Amino acid sequence: MAAVAARAGAAARRLCHAAAAQPPRLKKLALHPPKSVEVQFADGSTFHLSAEFLRVYSPAADSKIRSIAGEKVIFGRRHVGIMSAESIGNYGVRILFDDLHKTGIFTWDYLHHLGSNKFSLSRNYIKTLRKHGLSRDPQRRK
Repeated sequence: MAAVAARAGAAARRLCHAAAAQPPRLKKLALHPPKSVEVQFADGSTFHLSAEFLRVYSPAADSKIRSIAGEKVIFGRRHVGIMSAESIGNYGVRILFDDLHKTGIFTWDYLHHLGSNKFSLSRNYIKTLRKHGLSRDPQRRK
């Protein structure tokens, strides 16, 4: 009897682990140009992600990143806007920002990660800017 219960418990743990490993299924993506994107997932989570946040955490390599002591830092994007978005297959979206950055593909899994961790990621971003004496505001032209 104990062996059956142990096998059932192990099977339940495997099912739970497999379900947790599945990427979230997107239900809705709504652009609110120029300032945000709203994403809603089948697990019931809904996230409002600002253009600045998405631009800073774009998954693409970018020439406008400053590398400081090996740390990649994007700064000066407080007023960046979203111009458009293009569906990429059934797994993600490419967002075109008004600074003409458009090479990052945001997968549904990555958008869920960003939304789920928005506050800690934002806090870390601000700390990194302060650490390097940088600002969210664009540099003034001389």
